[in-house]
Amino acid sequence: MQNHQRKTYVTQLHKFYNILSQALVQYQNDKNALNLKEAGLTSLDALDEFFQNYFKIVSSCNSNVTPCFASEYKNMLGKTYKVGLEHHITLADGTSVAYSCHGGDNIVFTVYVDINGPKGPNIAGRDTFAIYIYNNGVIDDYFTGMAPMTNEERETAFNNKCADPKMENWYGCFGKILNDNWEMNY
Repeated sequence: MQNHQRKTYVTQLHKFYNILSQALVQYQNDKNALNLKEAGLTSLDALDEFFQNYFKIVSSCNSNVTPCFASEYKNMLGKTYKVGLEHHITLADGTSVAYSCHGGDNIVFTVYVDINGPKGPNIAGRDTFAIYIYNNGVIDDYFTGMAPMTNEERETAFNNKCADPKMENWYGCFGKILNDNWEMNY
């Protein structure tokens, strides 16, 4: 993959990250809450309301994957995956977002983001990423503890998930980009 294309993908991912981060802060402030669960972000209905109120949605596919997302995705080594979260939307800038409540103590919800919508390459770690939103408002990769993750934890997730040819999950790639200061060095 050309360096220019990698930079374009990372720039689009960073843009989504910033918009999501600002929306989470605004949501928490609007609810006068100390954390996201206290603010009420605890159900699929609350997530629907959050995205409807804080994002410019042009298409809502609800539980249907297509046409908001492509019908299948691959990891960087070519293994095929399907998007499997509860609701799928397309934003005004063409970004596809799938989201689902997580239900754990620390992670509030999961987001799969395809920064260029259903257009290719549809590869986890290239144009598609798994992002986790924690109760304290931190946006990070998957972790069982309280975010933020350490650099070492992100590197381990990258090596064991994103870069592993047997990868069964979408996570690990986003944390590597965070570690590498918004560069796609893999």
